[in-house]
Amino acid sequence: MVKAEAESKGASKRWSGLVVGALIVIFIAMAMSLGISSYLSLFGRTSMPCQCSKYSGIVEDCCCDYETVDRLNEEVLHPSLQELVKTAFFRYFKVKLWCDCPFWPDDGMCRLRDCSVCECPESEFPEPFRRPHSGLSQDDPICQEGKPQAAVDRTIDSKAFRGWMVTDNPWTNDDETDNSEMTYVNLQLNPERYTGYTGPSARRIWDAVYSENCPKYPSEESCQEEKILYKLISGLHSSISIHIAGDFLLDEARNLWGQNLSLMYDRVLQYPDRVRNLYFTFLFVLRAVTKAADFLEYAEYDTGNLTEDLRTMSLMRQLLSNPKLKAACPIPYDEAKLWRGQRGPELKQKIQQQFRNISALMDCVGCEKCRLWGKLQVLGLGTALKILFSVDGQEQLGQTMYLQRNEVIALMNLLTRLSESLKIVHEMGPSVEKIMEGQMSSPSAPKSSWQWI
Repeated sequence: MVKAEAESKGASKRWSGLVVGALIVIFIAMAMSLGISSYLSLFGRTSMPCQCSKYSGIVEDCCCDYETVDRLNEEVLHPSLQELVKTAFFRYFKVKLWCDCPFWPDDGMCRLRDCSVCECPESEFPEPFRRPHSGLSQDDPICQEGKPQAAVDRTIDSKAFRGWMVTDNPWTNDDETDNSEMTYVNLQLNPERYTGYTGPSARRIWDAVYSENCPKYPSEESCQEEKILYKLISGLHSSISIHIAGDFLLDEARNLWGQNLSLMYDRVLQYPDRVRNLYFTFLFVLRAVTKAADFLEYAEYDTGNLTEDLRTMSLMRQLLSNPKLKAACPIPYDEAKLWRGQRGPELKQKIQQQFRNISALMDCVGCEKCRLWGKLQVLGLGTALKILFSVDGQEQLGQTMYLQRNEVIALMNLLTRLSESLKIVHEMGPSVEKIMEGQMSSPSAPKSSWQWI
């Protein structure tokens, strides 16, 4: 009897030890899993703990605070915009991809299939869009070289657009009336992501943008008008970098895509001014959208599919009339305070010319998928400038506003891209910064996300 009890107690202790040991192993595995997954995600978003953002108070030169922007973006703007840009009307963009660079000879630095675009058969375009174009055919051997991730898929289904006035935008360089050199691209088949376009050719574009057209003026030596273009381009640049890092080719051999957190930190998150400029650009573009609400609510979103078109109009009206947006941030940015001084007209003309130069620089981008998104987002920003400021040197008040179909498509897709970037920064920024700063302070920590693979 005593012996049986002793054996029973011994077995119980052994089972307790096994259970405790198993729990310890599980906890260690979970800790390692959290450490790695919070550092690099191979298949999507990292599951990072919610942490307080270091950005608070009013966004500089704007009329909303960071907390309100993040809340509105999460609850209203991001989900609405994601749905809107998937509609037939907003997923097709007309673009001139085959242009000579007006500033320097084409250096041919990007001849990868990642960077090239192949034409779709003409039968795939909507009937009203069928115009002669000067691109390469789908069977051209140049289109088949290199890597696939930067190739622009030009597949178009049988949708049609009608009822839009063709007008020139004085803020941008492209002439949309030249239909012979324009082609249509399905944006949903060509996401903004990593393409492999790096090195001197890519750096030359950004160097030309910043050094020649929107230098960073010292705060004490510049007025608000002179700083605005730099902040807009810096915010756009930050957004582009976040999307490249957020959809990155981690392993080419296995075609494995995910998030490169070290790249996101190195290019954007470690620089508070770049994050602030991202918020500024978002609010600037959002203000343009809300100011053009009367036009956008009643525009003809006609693709030939009545059900789809009514849904597009409904989504647009729901977004523009959302009570949360109107109550929390009715005027995201106050454009009325600009151009009021004696130098106002001169400054406006100067900045308009600088932005046109930036628009023209998009023809010098050596990667065609990068050129596609560069042209779309610069046109979107130019459309925001057109809405908020004068078109021909006169005030917009009392004048009828006309927007091209392509301008509206670019404007709403740009706002969507900025919204997505803000969401990533808000949700992941604090955790990524903590991880990267901890890595830099620990000599034994891996030096980049690439080493985890």
